[in-house]
Amino acid sequence: MTAEIQRPLLSSLLARLQEPRRFLQVVAGPRQVGKTTLVRQAMAALTAQPGPAIAQHSVSADNPGLVGSSWLRTQWEVARALSTQAQGCVLVLDEVQKLPNWTEEIKHLWDEDTRTGCDVRVVVLGSAPLLIARGLTESMAGRFEMTRLGHWTFAEMQAAFGFTLDEFIYYGGYPGAASLISEPARWAAYVRDALIETTISKDVLLMAPVQKPALLRRLFDLACRYSAQELSYQKMLGQLSDAGNTTTLAHYLELLEGAGMVCGLQKFSGQTVRQRGSSPKLQVFNTALLGANALFDGLTLAQLRATPELWGRLTESAVGAELLARNLTHSSTQPCIHYWRDGTSEVDFVLRQQGELFAFEVKSGVNQGNVRGLDAFCKLNPSCRPLVLGTGGLALQSWFKTS
Repeated sequence: MTAEIQRPLLSSLLARLQEPRRFLQVVAGPRQVGKTTLVRQAMAALTAQPGPAIAQHSVSADNPGLVGSSWLRTQWEVARALSTQAQGCVLVLDEVQKLPNWTEEIKHLWDEDTRTGCDVRVVVLGSAPLLIARGLTESMAGRFEMTRLGHWTFAEMQAAFGFTLDEFIYYGGYPGAASLISEPARWAAYVRDALIETTISKDVLLMAPVQKPALLRRLFDLACRYSAQELSYQKMLGQLSDAGNTTTLAHYLELLEGAGMVCGLQKFSGQTVRQRGSSPKLQVFNTALLGANALFDGLTLAQLRATPELWGRLTESAVGAELLARNLTHSSTQPCIHYWRDGTSEVDFVLRQQGELFAFEVKSGVNQGNVRGLDAFCKLNPSCRPLVLGTGGLALQSWFKTS
């Protein structure tokens, strides 16, 4: 990651770290989206700033050799000692969610420093966003500020690595894998082994007890295979052996969503009960998860581009992933994006943002197709702002470049 790509977030985090101790800073997001790099940049910039020196102490709990429950307190004591030798100390705790009872221990230590006036400024990083958010909300209410990092957008991948739109749609937004796209087999192996498997085994299984890990993995594969398609839980049960019941599947899908892998977009409705009761539209957070997961049976980018049906599904998934990345908020990990269907009329994506309602229809083929779904949706929601992305509307290249 470069400073140019994340400059607004970098500036914000740097400004907070320069302040005397006020709030615990939390940087959360999926694996390989630049959390550690962002914090390293902020720490380097902090060192380069004029004025009194601020000490730094960075450690990671992602170490299989860690033993004992005193590790966190030991690192905190180091930061306390360093803070007395400078104008405070920044303590960076990476992958802290892997420690038992980490939120209670941090709360205890933080409150101790509040009573004594010790200037230890804490930054917590975590690759299980849902787990981090839950823990802090339960134990650290009123004591922290959250910075959420999502998957990289097209503009970021283009600026950093020169991606074309087709490359972004096919290879997705993982900066760590960008240098491998000239070797597709190696790229796919990296995404499968270093990202998918590591996220499932190290992050998802930490969030809650999973009685059937093999089922969770098969559900992830199924969600990738049906990305950009509506699929009821009953149909999922029919596709998966030993699936148990719909409650189990919904719970596992929530865990995969909490790790920033796949989610189930709910049907748009003014009634929350109807939204949650509808069949989800499966959606990946990053299209790299599709190609690397052997969805396209080894088809190259050129071969896939020449297969309209598959390319259309992949393009729609890329638009959904872009919307998820752009609309990640500071207040919630839940997607604010929906789909809409009424009989044969449907709209690919519906987004409510800043008091406005947007409806998106994705057209990636040669023919313009029909917009009956948009017409029907706008008739029910007159204030809606409809937009066709692609053929017959705003060029996909233009939309992906527009903030």
